[in-house]
Amino acid sequence: MAEPDTTASPPDLRVVILNQYYVPDVASTGHLLHELAEELVTHGVGVSVNTSRPSYGPPETWQPCPRREFTNGVNVTRMITTRLSKDHLFGRMLNSMTFLAPLMLRMLFRRRKGEVFLYTTNPPYLGVIGAFASFLRSHPYVVLLHDSYPHLAVWVGKIRAGGLIEGIWHRLNRLIYHRAEQTIVLCEAARELVCKDYGIAPQLVHVIPNWADGSKLHPIPKSESEMALKHGLVEPFTVLYSGNLGLYYEFDTILAAAEQLRDADFRLVLIGAGGKRDWIERQIRERGLSNTLLLPYQPFEKLNDSLNASNASLVTIAKGIEGISYPSKLYSSLAVGRPILAFSERGSELHRVVEEHHVGHWFELGDVDGAVACIRQMIADPARCAELGRSARRLFEDRYTLQASAELYARVLRMASPQTEDPT
Repeated sequence: MAEPDTTASPPDLRVVILNQYYVPDVASTGHLLHELAEELVTHGVGVSVNTSRPSYGPPETWQPCPRREFTNGVNVTRMITTRLSKDHLFGRMLNSMTFLAPLMLRMLFRRRKGEVFLYTTNPPYLGVIGAFASFLRSHPYVVLLHDSYPHLAVWVGKIRAGGLIEGIWHRLNRLIYHRAEQTIVLCEAARELVCKDYGIAPQLVHVIPNWADGSKLHPIPKSESEMALKHGLVEPFTVLYSGNLGLYYEFDTILAAAEQLRDADFRLVLIGAGGKRDWIERQIRERGLSNTLLLPYQPFEKLNDSLNASNASLVTIAKGIEGISYPSKLYSSLAVGRPILAFSERGSELHRVVEEHHVGHWFELGDVDGAVACIRQMIADPARCAELGRSARRLFEDRYTLQASAELYARVLRMASPQTEDPT
């Protein structure tokens, strides 16, 4: 473990990032925050991370890692928590409680001055710690909204709309957002939700999109991908999805399309784990989808290789999710220069990005015939497909790099700091 450089001048801003998941866990938020933390260091920010041991994916993905480490300028502290399956409510709740309880004590008795705390929504009520701590002493914090609860819990049917739990949860959220110095969201729909539902002034809510690391994720020919070679994907036209196979994503349309494309030189590859994985496995078996491959999470160091084992990337979000979640896999797909096949509601931000910037094709959820016709056309016109992929990489470089987003994060965090002037 590298030691901090004690000869360097102290940073003008010190940030503490709090999130249940962090590298080497397979959760996408953990990798995003890992990249953000190390990039913030290059902006003169001192960064610490409080997190837990790997627990997001299945046990075979849990890599050993130290309780404390200092790497590339970032201090990381991992707490020991339960690691039950997050696909069951009891396991998810116990994992988050055994993370929150000791973290609450750490924050209440933390004595370092001049820090700004970045509270994410993993777990979704994590910001309660910041709100309570701010009543007892100076505890300036920023909320980073990834997934909005209780909206998602109501959507999946875990809690009753209009019930007591939802009401209490909304009151806690109001407290969290009103006590925060600033709030960061991923898209305009999420900004509207926070301002409307919790009465937050629009100037205190900042839209900063997620990103990918363009130095680690970049286009390579499919013929050079080890995964493509291993699974016979070099020749067939391959649509690939890599990430959370969870309840907030819609796979019905693409699976129905794969059923109609059994006569074509076509492969569908779904990589990951989550609440819908067992259902997807049954669908593949019951529909007889010999052209569809279901794979576990790939090691992060092989992510560029696996994402490039495709001709097009699948990005999907379920009906009713707009504003309460956003598919960050869009940015990794853009980074590797693959056309996007997007499935969402009409008028969603995903719809707008894909069609406005000509980086792929968008389909309304359930439009199986449209998806099939489009994929057949892409198979017949590889030159057009390649041009869409080049447009995807250009859009990524223009708008969705780690460096661009980190600069915006640094600006908002400095706005929240008691020791730095408002840059505006």
